[in-house]
Amino acid sequence: MAALFGVAILFLMTGLPAFPTTLSSLLIWIVGLLVLWVVISIPVYFAGKMINKGNAHFGQAMGATLGGIVIYFIVLYGVAFFLGALMGPPAAILGSILAVIAWLAVYRASFATSWIRALGIVVVAWLVLLVLDFVLVALVGVSIPKFFPF
Repeated sequence: MAALFGVAILFLMTGLPAFPTTLSSLLIWIVGLLVLWVVISIPVYFAGKMINKGNAHFGQAMGATLGGIVIYFIVLYGVAFFLGALMGPPAAILGSILAVIAWLAVYRASFATSWIRALGIVVVAWLVLLVLDFVLVALVGVSIPKFFPF
């Protein structure tokens, strides 16, 4: 129950659409998140295979994807919350930088690789995700949520 409360708070903080209120909408929302998690893990898996010379498993990619998202938001909002009162707006910039480093650390640990290879996995995964998005739009008219920096 505390996890659902935390997700609801995250929705309110980020301006995302309202949290599901009925059981059926909650189940649809959960299934949608699981499907999105699997789809987003596919490019990470292929990037891990390519960068780590074939030494990657889909479970590692799913763990890196989920762990990366969780640690990114914990670090970003933690730094902004705890240092925001002391530093002001620069705390958000520091939080963003530390969150990206923490995200890379999760990828590094998940794939048991170096920092440079972890960065390579992230870059290749974004490129594969972009191609996958174009293919999904062309085939079925469905797009991955837009979170690309461009």
